[in-house]
Amino acid sequence: MPRVLCLDAHGHILNWMHWQDAACLYARDAVSWTLGEPCLTIHGGRNRLTGEQSLLELHPIVAARGHAHARSHLPSPALTNTALFARDKQLCLYCGKECSRHVLTRDHVHPVSQGGRDVWENVVSACFRCNSKKGGRTPQQAGMPLLAVPYRPSWVEHLILSNRNILADQMAFLRQHLPKHPRGGAFAIQ
Repeated sequence: MPRVLCLDAHGHILNWMHWQDAACLYARDAVSWTLGEPCLTIHGGRNRLTGEQSLLELHPIVAARGHAHARSHLPSPALTNTALFARDKQLCLYCGKECSRHVLTRDHVHPVSQGGRDVWENVVSACFRCNSKKGGRTPQQAGMPLLAVPYRPSWVEHLILSNRNILADQMAFLRQHLPKHPRGGAFAIQ
């Protein structure tokens, strides 16, 4: 089932929502406006008087009534291994090998033991073998150059990376909100 892209009434991007949550917005008359052609039709119960079945057509992009809190407008995505591996396209950024999730690890480019921090700009995906070989050293100390520069994805990049089933209307909308300047890393969304 497709997820619905939720915006506030002003068009600020909030997050993905499950179709059930979007249906609740429609039922509560809390949808301010929509974009795109309907992507899902929900069949409800029958009217006792007319016998007609209720239908609810969900759109791929839904703006909820109200507005986002100042903090929720384009927040910084949480640093999780799932998000990190998606940013780095399931690649080890030392050997370049594509790896399954259970083989990838989070590597601190500037090791925590040397004062490095656990932030987007200091972590990359690394296969278990390369991470073990590098150990508590920097890439320079270990003689293992990085294949791309780590970066903090924007909220929109995070939304794209976190959903494998983005509909065309949703992708067109999200692309308009991508950062205009190219990233330092080789794996920024094109």
